[in-house]
Amino acid sequence: MVRLGPGEGPRLRELRLRALRDSPDAFGSSYDREIAFDPETWAERLTNPESRWWVATRAGQDVGLVCVLLEEQSAHLVSMWVAPEARGAGVGSRLVDQAVEWARSTGAGRIGLWAVDGNHAARALYARKGFTPSGQVMALPSNPAVMESHYVLSLVFRQARRQDVPAIVAMLADDRLGAAREGDPNDERYLAAFDRIDANPYDELIVAERDGKVVGTMQLTYLAGLSRLGAERCQIEAVRVAASTRGQGLGREMITWAIGRARARGCAMVQLTSDKSRTGAHRFYDSLGFTASHEGYKLTLG
Repeated sequence: MVRLGPGEGPRLRELRLRALRDSPDAFGSSYDREIAFDPETWAERLTNPESRWWVATRAGQDVGLVCVLLEEQSAHLVSMWVAPEARGAGVGSRLVDQAVEWARSTGAGRIGLWAVDGNHAARALYARKGFTPSGQVMALPSNPAVMESHYVLSLVFRQARRQDVPAIVAMLADDRLGAAREGDPNDERYLAAFDRIDANPYDELIVAERDGKVVGTMQLTYLAGLSRLGAERCQIEAVRVAASTRGQGLGREMITWAIGRARARGCAMVQLTSDKSRTGAHRFYDSLGFTASHEGYKLTLG
């Protein structure tokens, strides 16, 4: 992966024009429009401090392109393209990873993109990377007969990693109830539980990260059942926000994000439980539209 520098306008021009020729209905611009650009225009694209361009190479040849633009607190992935001879070899995945990594390093809260509805391969790639539909749809500017949809990926929330386990356990223990049931964050049993969760496609252990620190966590479990015509439901568990970050709206952001993720997956319902003593949490969930529709029962074993 190579980041294009200020003096590489000709290289950008060659690859971008090739992309526009190869996939004319994948971009909001067109080959006829951009072939008329003068060298200064291509140079300006590479000197814009709010953007970065990367080229993927293979066997010494340029085979992919992506750009990230910054605007306020968001990032936008644009100009994504992989050459035909390199498709199916993971080039697109590497380009997206590079774009997301840089966007996260800038402090942007999310990264968005537009994908043509008929480009099933691209949409599948973005879904694997965690992008979900925002609900925005529009006609492709370069061809109004083609529709495209908007997708977003939070840069605050991500799948937990094994090295996050001590921070997650510390948050679970950091209240009156948790302190009585949690143990040493480095206990191997926590790591064994993490490995089981991580291997299960119907479980997601999520963390919120700010300035390189894990400051929130929750677990999402997707439950199958025959009820409601076999609809899947999302169970939210173990929601915690680090003491240093409480009162800043992160909890609301977490639950809103989880609801959006469940909706994008096609779940018919989001559900959760909250200890009866957590009256503040009850008011919080009420404010998000949850209803206390059931009486919960638990039986501790051992």
